[in-house]
Amino acid sequence: MQINVTGHHVELTDALRNIINEKFERLERHFDNVIDVHVVLTVEKLQQKAEATILVSGNRIHAEASNTDMYAAIDAMIDKLDRQVVKHKEKLKDHHRAEGSHRNHLE
Repeated sequence: MQINVTGHHVELTDALRNIINEKFERLERHFDNVIDVHVVLTVEKLQQKAEATILVSGNRIHAEASNTDMYAAIDAMIDKLDRQVVKHKEKLKDHHRAEGSHRNHLE
């Protein structure tokens, strides 16, 4: 999994990079087909914004979150991505299960 981190009006410290890597490792435990990740951290006045786009088996999943604290924004963004990845995984699993039972029904 390739993680690209970009900062707009924010210094990308090792602590920020480490927390992002840790969070995406947790996300990868749910779904290991994550190919590419692009994270953008932005500071706009008092709002800290974290957004990410991940590429998973042909689909793009995007999430963003804002907070007054960058770490809280990253946590919220990861939670949103996590829910979307689990939903994506369930769609894949349900599709194959329905397809399999349909085949057995026809035979």
